[in-house]
Amino acid sequence: MLFAWIGIAAGAGLLYVGAEGLVRGSASLAVRLGLTPLVIGLTVVAMGTSMPEMVVSVDAALDGRGGLAVGNVVGSNIGNIGLILALAALVSPLAVKAQILRLDMPVLMVVSLLLVALLADGALGRLEAGALAVGAVLYTVFNLRLARRESAAVQAEFAEALPAPAGSAGRDLTLVIGGLALLVLGARVLVLSAVAIATGAGLSEVVIGLTVVAVGTSLPELATSVVAARKGEGDIAVGNVIGSNLFNILGILGVTALIRPLDAGGLAMADLWLMVGFTALLGVFMFTGTRVRRGEGAVLLLLYVAYIAYLLLR
Repeated sequence: MLFAWIGIAAGAGLLYVGAEGLVRGSASLAVRLGLTPLVIGLTVVAMGTSMPEMVVSVDAALDGRGGLAVGNVVGSNIGNIGLILALAALVSPLAVKAQILRLDMPVLMVVSLLLVALLADGALGRLEAGALAVGAVLYTVFNLRLARRESAAVQAEFAEALPAPAGSAGRDLTLVIGGLALLVLGARVLVLSAVAIATGAGLSEVVIGLTVVAVGTSLPELATSVVAARKGEGDIAVGNVIGSNLFNILGILGVTALIRPLDAGGLAMADLWLMVGFTALLGVFMFTGTRVRRGEGAVLLLLYVAYIAYLLLR
């Protein structure tokens, strides 16, 4: 069991380093190609920080562990709000952009409810997955169109948050390829270790996916959001979490179930509704003051701790 926990730590570390290398290399390449910082933030960075969830879910699905794949996404979405955004808000209150209030948050709420409906029968087929994947493409294209109208101040804020190109394009390519390799290796180690822990402790793979694996794959979002909060760039921290949660459902589950339909029979409907509940509560906090305050972050964190305790005791 000790070796399995060491494997979890090693796998999570590989995922974090791999995602960091992938984001830095691909963002630098995008700057060299002339893309604006805002477009890079909405695409390269947002998807890059979600790559651990993608690789782990695909790996689990190919192993026939659909519960672990879906649990990873649902657990990551809950953890992104109840742990990551909560910690970022405790570091510094998070301002919320009008676009997030008008568009991104309502879309996330609708997509979360859609996932509850799609998983009501405990499975996600290729037709449903195709609809989710198309939704991911449409949402990304729409955001890119909106990005063209953003002000110079917003562009400058994203430019400050992104790493400046350093070295050669060959170095950037090495970071991208090396990052992808570490992601694949880290996902394999994390999944195998999680399954070993679940088996040894008598826990279901779904519970391990909702807790340990979900937190491990969310490390890039944690680093991005906390650093943004410390810099006073709360809207980037909030946008990172909202965008990641949307991509987790539309992109990751869409792509994963297209590759192999998912059987998520071990996932309780309570977990899905709790994901919706965390999303709704965050929406209430954002709409009542156009920011997430420290006290509200504390509430989210306490609820997350209670949820983890519920999972381990049920």
